[in-house]
Amino acid sequence: MKRLFTLAVLAAVGTVLAFAPVVLAVDVQGKIKSMDASGRMLTLDDGTRLTIPATVKVERKDLKPGADVKASYEDKDGQMVVTSIEVRPTAPEKK
Repeated sequence: MKRLFTLAVLAAVGTVLAFAPVVLAVDVQGKIKSMDASGRMLTLDDGTRLTIPATVKVERKDLKPGADVKASYEDKDGQMVVTSIEVRPTAPEKK
């Protein structure tokens, strides 16, 4: 009886996992090409458009054209929604 119960639980867990949506975070980095007026959408120099939800903590004033960023995002309904973003220090210009 105990073995039958264990098999039933394992089968139930396997079924739930098989039908659970898989969400994978993707990392991207680059220079900011532009930022919309609302501060919610930025475009990188390679054309990647990222949506930044209000729940993501970042100094919005640092998100300006030319800034180097590293971000992780998830695809949600066709939009690249940022889960984390970091403004990276720019290297000093070489003379």
